[in-house]
Amino acid sequence: MKYLMFYEMAVDGMAKAQENFPGHQARLKEFHERGTLLMAGPYGVPPIGALGIFTSREAAEEFAAGDPFVINGVVGKYLVQQWSEVLAPL
Repeated sequence: MKYLMFYEMAVDGMAKAQENFPGHQARLKEFHERGTLLMAGPYGVPPIGALGIFTSREAAEEFAAGDPFVINGVVGKYLVQQWSEVLAPL
């Protein structure tokens, strides 16, 4: 079982993204090195949001709680959903 976290860009989020990117990138690296964040990245051109794939709901919630993008208003809202990965090895 995996968990998807969807970020929705705040209306003025792009204006705040660059100054908060170093802290956000450090958080991505930290959770990836822990093994709890498997993949992440923005979607849309220009970006309208981002998606992260986590190993647990707790890891996703912990990530968002301390992410500068969430804390400083780059992200307008986020949502965590359980994901049943059908092509995963048994």
